[in-house]
Amino acid sequence: METTVHAIFRGRVQGVNFRMETFLRARDFGVKGWIRNLPDGTVEAVFSGEENAVSELTSYCRTGIRKAFVESYTGEKIENQHFHDFSIR
Repeated sequence: METTVHAIFRGRVQGVNFRMETFLRARDFGVKGWIRNLPDGTVEAVFSGEENAVSELTSYCRTGIRKAFVESYTGEKIENQHFHDFSIR
C-alpha cells in the first residue's frame, strides 16, 4: 500500500551528510519525495512509496546515518503525493 509521510528530524542532522545518505537510501528503497535543511537546524522530508519502504527509510534516517544523531523525530502521514524521483532541496 502506498503512503506519504512528512518528517522532521532534530539533533545533529546538518553538516553530517544526512541529506545525501537519505537520498542514496531512498533510491535503494524506491522511495520518492524530497529532503531539505531548515534554518533552525532541523531536516524536513517527505517520503512517498510503499509503506514498508517508507518505514525502512524512516528507521534508517533515525539510526543508520553514522555521523548523525537524531534526538527526536516527528512523522505524520499526509495525503498521498506522487513524485517522479527523490530530490535534495
